[in-house]
Amino acid sequence: MPPVKSSRRSKTPPEGFKTIEPTLIKLQNKLKEAQSKSIKAEDKHNSLWPILQINHQISRYIYTLYYQKEAISKDLYEWLLSQKYGDAILIAKWKKTGYESLCCIQCIMKKDKNHGNTCICRVPKSTLMKNKQDEKVECITCGCKGCASSD
Repeated sequence: MPPVKSSRRSKTPPEGFKTIEPTLIKLQNKLKEAQSKSIKAEDKHNSLWPILQINHQISRYIYTLYYQKEAISKDLYEWLLSQKYGDAILIAKWKKTGYESLCCIQCIMKKDKNHGNTCICRVPKSTLMKNKQDEKVECITCGCKGCASSD
């Protein structure tokens, strides 16, 4: 009989969580508020934009604290991701060259797009302006106005 797997994730937060907890709670409350508003909205695409933007904001906060400011420990960073405070896949993409300002994972998923390409927000603005004059370009998935690393 195989051994029973126990949960190895620690429920108690590591040291340093108390300092960032108020900001995370504030952002999570904003996320809950946006989720409740999106249920009541009529337009499906536009109603999800605030949720994706707040998710991006929370993940960017965690990423900045760990990779740029080095204000939190590796244990705390891993605990935050294991507890689903931030989007681990999005943070992993930010570490790669060319994806430093990626808005959401859905914008680079080629299989979800009509023509098998990435989203319009991933195209550099300088390239778009050559072809189209004074036309607003925003992603229909998340409302991003441009997240190409060359912008």
